[in-house]
Parts: sequence; C-alpha cells; structure tokens
Amino acid sequence: MTTEDRQLKLGAFIMATGHHIAAWRHPDSDADAGHSIDHYRGLAETAERGKFDLVFVADSPAGWDGDKDAETRSRVSHSAHFEPVTLWSALSQVTERIGFVATASTTYEDPYLLARKFASLDHISKGRAAWNVVTTGADVSKNFSIAGHPAHASRYERAEEVVDLVLDLWDSYEDDALIRDKQSGIFLDPDKVHKVNHHGKFFDVAGPLNVARSPQGRPVVVQAGASEPGRELAARTADVIFTANQTLEDAQEFYSDIKGRLAKFGRRPEQLLIMPGIFAVLGGTEKQAQENYEFIQSLVHPTIAWSILKQYYVGVDLSGYSLDDKAPPLPTNTELNKSRLKLVSDLAARGLSLRQLYLSLATARGHRTVVGTPEQVADAIGEWFNGGAADGFNILPPVLPTGLTDFVDQVVPVLQRRGWFRTEYEGATLRENLGLERPVNRFVERAAAPSQRSA
Repeated sequence: MTTEDRQLKLGAFIMATGHHIAAWRHPDSDADAGHSIDHYRGLAETAERGKFDLVFVADSPAGWDGDKDAETRSRVSHSAHFEPVTLWSALSQVTERIGFVATASTTYEDPYLLARKFASLDHISKGRAAWNVVTTGADVSKNFSIAGHPAHASRYERAEEVVDLVLDLWDSYEDDALIRDKQSGIFLDPDKVHKVNHHGKFFDVAGPLNVARSPQGRPVVVQAGASEPGRELAARTADVIFTANQTLEDAQEFYSDIKGRLAKFGRRPEQLLIMPGIFAVLGGTEKQAQENYEFIQSLVHPTIAWSILKQYYVGVDLSGYSLDDKAPPLPTNTELNKSRLKLVSDLAARGLSLRQLYLSLATARGHRTVVGTPEQVADAIGEWFNGGAADGFNILPPVLPTGLTDFVDQVVPVLQRRGWFRTEYEGATLRENLGLERPVNRFVERAAAPSQRSA
C-alpha cells in the first residue's frame, strides 16, 4: 500500500493536566482539571477541530496512589478523576465526529454490565464509542471483595473469555430486530434476538443484552497489551492497538509481528490499526523546544523521582543508591504489566543512571519522546508511518490544555500539507473515520457458516 493510499490516524491521549508527571505544576496547566467538565469539553472540542479520530483517557478501577507513602501521595495529581464512560457520555453531546475511548478492566468488571454501558455509549454518541480492554496490572483486589489479584496468565485467560462474551452480548440483537410497527403492533422479531447462553470457566451468562445493536454494529475494541498473551488477544479481537515503543526497530518488529498474526484468525492487515504513543514537546526553534523540555523536567520533585523508580524496582532496596548511580537491572519476577516492564528494563539496559531513567519515565512512562519544532515532530511521525511501524499515533500532550492546542495548531497543518492526514472527516462514526468495516453480527455469521462451507 502506497503512502497516498493511507491516512494517519490520530488519537489524543488525555491525562487531566497532561502526561508529564509534574504537569499540574506547570504555569500553563489547570490544576483542578481532573474534575472540570469544562476542561475536558475544551479538549474534546480542540481534538475535533484538529480532525483527530479519537480522544482517550486512561483509567483504573482504583486510585493510582493507594500504595504510596503520605509524602508521595501529597504530591501526586492524578489520584482522583472522572469515570470515563460517564465523562464521554456528556461530551458526546457537545461534539459531532470525535470518537471516545474508555478503559474498562476485564479483571474487575462484570462483562454484562460492561457490555451494557459501552453499547449505551455507542447509542448516545451515535456511533463513536470504543472500549480499551485492560487486564489491570496493579493489585486493586481489596476494593472488590475478591481473594487477591490474579496472576498475569490468569488475568489474560479471563480476558479472553470476557472479550468474547462482550462481543456476543453486543450482537444479541440483529440490526433489523426492532420492527416498531405501530399498525401491526409488532415491536420486535423474536427470531432476531439471541441469547448468548455462555458457560465458561469464569462466567455463566444467559443474555440477551438489554441494549439493541449499536450504530457501529458494536463499539470499536482497543487493546494495549504487548506481552505474548496480549498480542494474541489483540490479533484475534481488537480493532486498534495502543502501544509503546522507543525505537523505530522495536516499533517495526511489533507492527510486523501483530500484522503477521492476523491471517490465522481470518483477518486482513487493514482490519487492525497500530497506534504507538508519542510525547511531543514543541518549540518555535529546536533550542526553544529543548528549553521547554528542560523546564518541565525541572518540576519533578525528588520524592516523585524515587516513587517513579520504586514502581518498577519492586522488592529492591534502593536506599543505597543516589540518582546519579547507574540503574541496576529491574526485577523480572513480578506481576506488573509485562510489556511495560520490558520496555523500562530495555531503557535501564542502555546504561542510564537512575536520574536519566526516571526522567525518561516522567515524561510519558516509556512512550516515545520527541523534542523539536512542528516540522521536526512531523518528520518523526512520518518516519514511523512511512517506515512500517505505525498506522497512526496516540498524541500524549505534556501539559494540558496548551500541549493539545499547540499540536493541533502547529503540527496538524504540517501533516495535512504533506498529504498524510485528513482535512475533513470521512464519516459520522468512529469506525468510518478509522477506515474499519462495520462488523457482521456474530450470530448471523455463525448461522451462515455451514452453508458457506458446503458451498
């Protein structure tokens, strides 16, 4: 496929005050952004003005600071924030084209309720909803009355079942099941409503879902895991992958590996989009961009620096180290997010000091960082887009709202002039704008399968 045939896909990955760990201290940030609907409304409208495909907020079924000491907790800005489906339901009413990606955990959420709320969001937004599938690396089991946090392998085994169950539930109703004929008094065709009758290792669910098939057929499925089980789950079920890569070579390997897995699931390469994260620090000149980068890095308090490192050095006593010491190898016998742990381990293996390591993670937790002019940032995007490493990017603004506004006003026009990015939306739904086909109802597809085989 030539460059002319492809268009970049862009997502705005929003973290309240910004992606940098110290963004809330920056003069341009809105410190109370996490609970300001006006703030998020402005971001969604800015992203839509820039013709972005989607906006995305990370989420966890618990606070992200519960395991930290009081001194660290006092300096963390993202401990409390909106629930994303609720937030996106509101913002879908003040936008028209931008898609909304919300995170929900397969480990800690009930699949029937999960399916119901995302199907509802797709109806409310008129076809602009997406589910970011996560298994939840952090132990938040004490909030859910369960025995303990499941091991990595068990989490993915459960995720496989949850995703399949949710996909079936979303297809409980065929597209034309609701007749709504006032003259005849017939509201629906019972033959086109399907119970899932699911009996699995983790769940027994009869169905059907009590929400009709949604405008997109079903919400877009997004996945972020890069471990072996995560890659398999994404290749089989996902429409989009959000990923983190530091180098072109790593990104190309991931892209090639994922695309190469699709055929065994009867899928084509264009049916799964890969969108790495990119943390862009802009400046009118290269020197100004570097100064902007150094300023925000200077806002990281030493307490937060050590807290960042301790997230990955689980069970390792760092009290004998200074920040200028060489980073020791990371432990591997943890149940943390495996793909992110590998990424951080690879950074440490480059011979970085602990200071250099935490500064690399303070920006965007291991996502690629680019510091430069709008043209240089566009160059960096184009290198991966045209080099077999990405179908698009999740933009991680360092500080909000200015980081997103600057990207839309300064970088997007460069991408458009180069012919890489749209100047107008292609459709009304998220699937249409992402260039993804409307999926066939799974029950209809299964019913047709025997005749297709005999033919």
